[in-house]
Amino acid sequence: MNAPTPPTLYIEGPAFWTPTLPGWDAARAAFRGEGALSDPPAKRPSPQVLAPAERRRAPDTVALALEVAAAAIAGADRPAADVPCVFTSAHGDLSINDYMCSTLAGDPKMLSPTKFHNSVHNAAVGYWTIGTGCMAASNAVSAYEHSFASGLLEAAVQCAANQEPVLLVGYDTPTVGALTSVTDSRGLLAVAMVIAPVRTGRSVAALQWSLAPHGAAGDDAAATYTSLRSEAAKSLVAINPMAQALGLFESLAHVEGGDEPPLHLQLSPTLSLRLQLRPPPKD
Repeated sequence: MNAPTPPTLYIEGPAFWTPTLPGWDAARAAFRGEGALSDPPAKRPSPQVLAPAERRRAPDTVALALEVAAAAIAGADRPAADVPCVFTSAHGDLSINDYMCSTLAGDPKMLSPTKFHNSVHNAAVGYWTIGTGCMAASNAVSAYEHSFASGLLEAAVQCAANQEPVLLVGYDTPTVGALTSVTDSRGLLAVAMVIAPVRTGRSVAALQWSLAPHGAAGDDAAATYTSLRSEAAKSLVAINPMAQALGLFESLAHVEGGDEPPLHLQLSPTLSLRLQLRPPPKD
């Protein structure tokens, strides 16, 4: 018996932020070969979801995640308080983790409660739900270098099962201090989108998705994922684990022109998430 085909879902409000492509309009143009990287690179975003004092104290992870989350919700024209959310990050906040380890090793009594508060992996989604008053389900996911694919799978399953839109946010930041000897994460990158169960006027792509064996005969996962088309996307491949999202966002930049080639995002040594974007159907 063949496995049932997962339902087609719809992407709204794609959001993207990295210092050289600070926003989806800039990223979309660069991925289409119609725009250049920002020079000089943009400074860290300042998310308006937070009160001014919290905005100043927020670590990079929170600032990044909330910037793209707000952009995705605005692009989807959805009420943030009502949309369930999945936040995914390979590492959480590496600079705070470095601070925590260094302080605990040197003078544990000097550990900052605020730093400790911001060190937890679900800090960003916590700030989001507080800032927006969101009482819907929220989730924080981590799967190391497969974190974006795992977060996308989680959001798609929730959306399909509950027949309601889900906000997906992915973010990672640079490694600092002693952690550089064990983790290679080089910059700021965050992405977001709303995944909806039905097409709306804000839909930018139809998403077909399924699980597939990774590395099976005929599986061109590695070739497809690494076959980025633009120099802008290629320049970000090594930035941090959230670069796993680049192929999908490059496809989003091109999808209005027709069906995109399938993408395979690795979930584990043996399993991939197969994706195909198509233009949303017209009335």
